Amino acid sequence: MSQQATPNVRHRGQGKKKGPATGIDGTANGNADHTDAAPTTTQLREKATEVVTSEWDYKLALVVITILALATRFYSLTHPDQVVFDEVHFGKFASLYLQRTYFFDVHPPFGKLLFAFAGWIVGYNGEFLFDNIGDSYITNGVPYTAYRSMPALMGSFTVSTVFLIMWESGYSLPACITAASLVLFDNAHIGQTRLILLDAGLVFAMALSVLCYIRFYKLRHVPFSRKWWKWLLLTGVALSCVISTKYVGVFTFFSIGVPVMIDLWGLLDINRRQGALTLPEFGKHLGARVIGLIIVPFFFYLFWFQVHFAILSRSGPGDDFMTPEFQETLSDNIMTQQAVGVDYFDEITMRHKETKVYLHSHVDKYPLRYEDGRISSQGQQVTGYPHNDTNNHWQIVPTKQMTAEAGHPVKNGDIVRFRHAVTNSYLLTHDVASPYFPTNQEFTTVLPDVGNGDRFNDTLFELRIEQGKPGQAFKTKSSHFKLVHYPTKVAMWTHTTPLPDWAFKQAEINGNKNIQQSTNVWYAEDIPSMPEGSDRLQKEVKKTKSLPFMRKYLELQRAMFYHNNALTSSHPYASFPVQWPFLLRGVSFWTNNDSRSQIYFLGNPIGWWLASSLLAVFAGIIGADQVSLRRGVDALDERTRSRLYNSTGFFFLTWAAHYAPFFIMGRQLFLHHYLPAHLTSALITGALVEFIFNVEPIVPEDADQVSGSKKKKGEASAPAHRPVRERIGSQSLLMSWAATGVIVAVVVWSFLFFAPLTYGKPGLTVDQVLARKWLNYDLHFAK
Repeated sequence: MSQQATPNVRHRGQGKKKGPATGIDGTANGNADHTDAAPTTTQLREKATEVVTSEWDYKLALVVITILALATRFYSLTHPDQVVFDEVHFGKFASLYLQRTYFFDVHPPFGKLLFAFAGWIVGYNGEFLFDNIGDSYITNGVPYTAYRSMPALMGSFTVSTVFLIMWESGYSLPACITAASLVLFDNAHIGQTRLILLDAGLVFAMALSVLCYIRFYKLRHVPFSRKWWKWLLLTGVALSCVISTKYVGVFTFFSIGVPVMIDLWGLLDINRRQGALTLPEFGKHLGARVIGLIIVPFFFYLFWFQVHFAILSRSGPGDDFMTPEFQETLSDNIMTQQAVGVDYFDEITMRHKETKVYLHSHVDKYPLRYEDGRISSQGQQVTGYPHNDTNNHWQIVPTKQMTAEAGHPVKNGDIVRFRHAVTNSYLLTHDVASPYFPTNQEFTTVLPDVGNGDRFNDTLFELRIEQGKPGQAFKTKSSHFKLVHYPTKVAMWTHTTPLPDWAFKQAEINGNKNIQQSTNVWYAEDIPSMPEGSDRLQKEVKKTKSLPFMRKYLELQRAMFYHNNALTSSHPYASFPVQWPFLLRGVSFWTNNDSRSQIYFLGNPIGWWLASSLLAVFAGIIGADQVSLRRGVDALDERTRSRLYNSTGFFFLTWAAHYAPFFIMGRQLFLHHYLPAHLTSALITGALVEFIFNVEPIVPEDADQVSGSKKKKGEASAPAHRPVRERIGSQSLLMSWAATGVIVAVVVWSFLFFAPLTYGKPGLTVDQVLARKWLNYDLHFAK
């Protein structure tokens, strides 16, 4: 059957038709059969001209809003001329890209590559490393305006995208302006997009994903056409940009994925209005969506990591997060240059890979009883110590007889013993609970007569080099290893919680029964006993090695996820998700004592409270409608209900998907994590302004003339009328314009009132600061 997209009011460049139900874009879900008669070319041209002419108001509004967005984002972009807040991180990463120096970060590379691209465009070499907040850009000759222009531009276009989302969804002009204005005049969106931060790119890509999907959805009745493929693939590319900037982009995948699955479920229905699809036809629809929305985004995602690895070819501050094999792929790598083979009877120092503490021991004993009443062995303490010290020296001793002068190398898989050089005692672990972990074993040392006698087996450890080959030589720095107790199969482990005063606040060392845990890894730092001029210090120049891309990618992914989940320490400006919709607190970005000026990251309170309250209103409307239907009261016409549930409901789903997951996260959270959800709450606000004050978009009475379809023989003519609510709503947009005018006016006033905190100027007096502490915000210079 020949099928054509069902037109709807405010469909850009298309005709208008009233249908029985609407989709997420406001278009009718029903599909007219055009096999009987089709509009002529002249009719289509006349109709297109009419619609384009009628949309001049939308186009004018879009131009004005875009200009205002550029003005609010680029205004005084050069102030302050110092490193602000997290510019210390993302500016540094851009410089390291320009220096081709390897670094590690928990976020994917796309957003940081954009900043590096901005620096490269203006010819900057990345010599400034953004080491400290407050460092001067002017003194150090940093083209910081170019860096900041990138997020400012994306932030400006985000506002335009919000307007286009509403427009493409078929909403009235007041609704479009309301939604766009809540983002246009929002202090948080402006503040975040004026600095070298990732969230501008994240929010922009998220908004583009929604827009592209709506454009794709509107073409659902002309599947596999060129435009259909174009918008499907553009949706996938936009989704890739979201998740390639921050991993919270997976929430956008969920937001798009749910309506895609619902759409596929509808296509599977044998009783669908447009006719049943055969299973091969359904398979084509499913395959196209898998390609466009999963495979294409994944390959683009991998592409940015390939660019990341290709650029960062030199050794740098990120080396320590990677395995020795990975580090060997970097030029000028210190580990590769300084690695020395370890022989038996060498005295070595060992450091924990994660916490960097040295394996340490001293003459003090464990207390008889711990605070919880458990009893220790009262053996010599073995701890983790952060500083270099002679008590960190351990001689590696073979388990079989060999001469000390022979220079036998230690190898992967060897069973070894460790003698503490200062106290002349042997390292062991036994079935005694450790101070903090009753399930883990205590580490201690025993004197030679005991260690070489009855407790000999307790002093045996297997040295397992990570990803090492059998018989591989054990080297300093490059051989990351686990020390596994041979009799009990526990691995030597430490953590960040310090022991009490009886252990001088040093780290606990214990035996971890989970030997597969990645935090069991150590490495040999040095060989203090090796004389200067030793033959082992003579090194050949080594060539840089290579690893397969997927191996490097998977290793980096594991490290990124691990360290991202480890961001659990407290922060003075961290906040909880429940606080975000109500804007209960912000974040201090920058202060200047001389001018009493500050940048305080805070949303537009009135805009946020309005959007948050209308979220509750939307939920209330849906609940009331469901109760009414249960009681046999049909308060809404079918078109209005379908638009409310599908189009506005899609926005609500997107808001929930970008907000609810933060409640189960254990890492540090800040107000900026709510920005994607706030953008969707602005969309909901615009939609509800139309629902409350206009009810329905204006729909022409004679839909049949527009569609060009003919009635079947014997079919009675349908009365040309619309429901009362629709008729009232179509009479005038006056109420919608009035509501929009009030909302925009109040939001603009609030934006201007808090603008000194957003732009960092002018400085405020004590009274002016106090006047802006609406919810007791922790502002500076309040006294």
